[in-house]
Amino acid sequence: MSKLEVTNPSTGEVIQTLDFTSDEAITATIERAYKAFKSWRHVDAHERASLLWKWSSLIKAHRDDLARLITLEGGKPFKEAQGEVDYAVSYVDWYAEEAKRTYGRTIPANTPDKKIIIDKFPVGVVGAITPWNFPAAMITRKMAPALAAGCTIVCKPATQTPLTTIRLVELAHEAGIPEDAISYIIASGKDAGKHFTENTKVHKVTFTGSTGVGKKLIAQASEQVKNVTMELGGLAPLIVHKDADIEKAVEQTIASKFRNAGQTCICANRIYVHEDIAEAYEQQLIEAVHALKVGDGFDQDVKVGPLINEGAVEKVLDHINDAITHGGELSRSLEDIKMGGNFLKPVVITNVNQNMKAMHEETFGPIAPVMRYSDLDTAIKYANDTEFGLAAYFFTNDYRTGLYIYNHLDYGVVGWNDGGPSAAHAPFGGMKESGYGREGAIEGIEPYLETKYLSIGLE
Repeated sequence: MSKLEVTNPSTGEVIQTLDFTSDEAITATIERAYKAFKSWRHVDAHERASLLWKWSSLIKAHRDDLARLITLEGGKPFKEAQGEVDYAVSYVDWYAEEAKRTYGRTIPANTPDKKIIIDKFPVGVVGAITPWNFPAAMITRKMAPALAAGCTIVCKPATQTPLTTIRLVELAHEAGIPEDAISYIIASGKDAGKHFTENTKVHKVTFTGSTGVGKKLIAQASEQVKNVTMELGGLAPLIVHKDADIEKAVEQTIASKFRNAGQTCICANRIYVHEDIAEAYEQQLIEAVHALKVGDGFDQDVKVGPLINEGAVEKVLDHINDAITHGGELSRSLEDIKMGGNFLKPVVITNVNQNMKAMHEETFGPIAPVMRYSDLDTAIKYANDTEFGLAAYFFTNDYRTGLYIYNHLDYGVVGWNDGGPSAAHAPFGGMKESGYGREGAIEGIEPYLETKYLSIGLE
């Protein structure tokens, strides 16, 4: 059986070596999850909620240990990793509450001799595939609602960052959640996708990742008309209008753009700034960006860690070189940006135009391309000119302008003067090719439930 070497992107050192799960073992894991579902689905919702609360308490107790794993295998700055653990806990807490709120209802019958009752039932076994950039938060927002609904779940973490998921599953078992109700496999996305979409005992597939892979999973799942939730690619625009608070806009641009070294699906990928304030915004942004400390996530005051691997570095450099080719101006020299290994210093690109790759492709790295505009409708047009529709941001202090922009942006998550809109109690998901279904909020448990109604003849 082949081995998986989990490496630290800051140092290149191997942290741990794991066995890949064989095809036979994956099938057996799914079989056990299927058998466990038959009993877990009947566990009282209050008991499921109690177990989720116990799991939450254990995660909180192991907060720093989990954060260290996130930093070791993903490179994320330690303080930021602690924040991710807190974010992960918020999903467990939310769905511990929602477990008791999967309400049915009665509706008036069409004749006096009938009574109609609507109930919610768990979908069944869930196959979950998650990315490397948020190894705690992305998986808990699938695990928690699945378990709360009465489903069992088999988790496939990213091969770059499996250790966090493994530890979370171990803590779930320590909390008393049955081992086969929540389990994990170590496999490639392709292999896991094949098993999850082809095995008839998997009733739902939930995936966070690229649009290209998501389309393949949707096609494969369609053979069994399988329930799917897809949180796919992003190309988030950020609009700074002329009446914005520039200091606030810069602060929140940094919060959005450079979290996890720009390796998030909702980070600002394209920045559009009104020409009246562009010079002041660019100067303040450059000053703030250049002040960000880059280094190993465990080093003190580091704000930007490494990119996940060499391929990620090459993609970012390709976008930078393409921007230069099309007339872009860098806030620091290319030689200064390259730090060696998987580290790149963050950079602002000005004199940007729509012909650049960075304005049409998800960069997933620490660059901030800034394009000036004079007409708001043109900026909105550019913002919407993409197949993606996950997240968008805008800054204005005029409520009429703000509502106008909000109403015209085709995105599922929108931040108004807010660079960090995600929350467990809010529905997260995208429009267009950024996927369908929502995670978080009351909407987040619905994909794990089937609606059934009962018509009772009274006479």
